[in-house]
Amino acid sequence: MILKIFKAVWFLSMLAALANLLYVYAGLPEEVAVYEDGQDVYYAAREGLFYAAMMTLAVLNVLVYLFSKKLTPSENFRTWLHGLVITFNIFFVIGFSFVGLYNSSEKFDFSRIGWVIYSSVGLILVWMAGWPIVRLLRRDTI
Repeated sequence: MILKIFKAVWFLSMLAALANLLYVYAGLPEEVAVYEDGQDVYYAAREGLFYAAMMTLAVLNVLVYLFSKKLTPSENFRTWLHGLVITFNIFFVIGFSFVGLYNSSEKFDFSRIGWVIYSSVGLILVWMAGWPIVRLLRRDTI
């Protein structure tokens, strides 16, 4: 039952990440600032950044299909994997939004958004550490 809920949430998070990527892509300039080091600013082409993000998003979301019922019979592991991909999708939504905000012409205090980005990374790390801990506690096999 919980796996079905995670599948639905995963599908919605994948659609949200894709919609967010397309929305941010539409508002980006031709040269996107991706890194700033003091006075130096490093730029990437808008299309290259879009396709790299799209490929990363696609590869991570295809992981759910690679670990199907036949390959991984453990429902607990598949539930955990769906949750992991959901956390990656949340991170991508936050990351894409930050890149779009950083490259917009609006004035924004970027120091106020740092905790959101770090929280999404922390969520990924907590979820990744969760499977080995649960497996040790339940003595479950993959």
